[in-house]
Amino acid sequence: MLGWEGVTEFVAVVESGSFTGAAQRLEISVAQVSRQVSALEKRLACQLLHRTTRKVSVTEAGQLYYQYGRQVLDGLADAERAVSNLQSTPSGKIKMTAPNTYGETKIAPILNDFVAQYPEIELHCVFTNQKIDLIDGGFDVAIRLGRLEDSTLVAKRLGSRRQYVCASPAYISANGEPHLISELNRHNCLQGSLEYWRFQEKGQERNIKVSGKIHFNSGVALLDAALKGLGVVQLPDYYVQEYINNGQLSVVLQSFQTTDEGIWALYPKSKHLSSKIRRLVDFLGERLS
Repeated sequence: MLGWEGVTEFVAVVESGSFTGAAQRLEISVAQVSRQVSALEKRLACQLLHRTTRKVSVTEAGQLYYQYGRQVLDGLADAERAVSNLQSTPSGKIKMTAPNTYGETKIAPILNDFVAQYPEIELHCVFTNQKIDLIDGGFDVAIRLGRLEDSTLVAKRLGSRRQYVCASPAYISANGEPHLISELNRHNCLQGSLEYWRFQEKGQERNIKVSGKIHFNSGVALLDAALKGLGVVQLPDYYVQEYINNGQLSVVLQSFQTTDEGIWALYPKSKHLSSKIRRLVDFLGERLS
């Protein structure tokens, strides 16, 4: 099949970063990898790789061809697993990412249960608040919270979260309770990485700039400050729900509360989503819904 020649070798070079790495991965000679990739470039009449004595880099055309080539190879691997009746037992490596606190507290326990149920899975998970590029980083799945940016990735809603504005009873006793959004300018607002809080008023979303004496880029630190009566805070439910339930925090400005936000699984678009990724996404959805 002429159409397949060089595709596996090219994808291996891109993912390993070198012809030598691709040869080791495919257990063939470096010369054979080079011949197959050169033949592929000749057939396509365009350069897919820039070659120097030190490194190999991917051209713009190569990046585009890699995305489709990777999907084709994944689809072929899925077909082979289906024929071999391996669909019922997910196996192999899954690389994913999730936000720090939400990942550690909510996603990690579910992932551990998933691996316990499917011990042939090899899981690599990175917790970070940075928006990692899934394709460049070789990630299979990303967990994202709130509003999604436009992208070519597939997004599946797994659940929802709710933002609360709250303060400790001691703070409210000493400073009063805000009943209107405009009253926040008289309060010490505990600020995170954003300078504004989100509200809903008369059916419209509003971003309100807030100010205060305490700034953290950590929800855990903001929660601690709120519990110690240092100010008013806006945080998602997974930070504050326990303390609202036991009375350590009181919800304020409830009539201006935003609608629930999505919790999403994002993964590269593919006509043949691998069984292990599909099973993982379904597993997460069942637990988070």
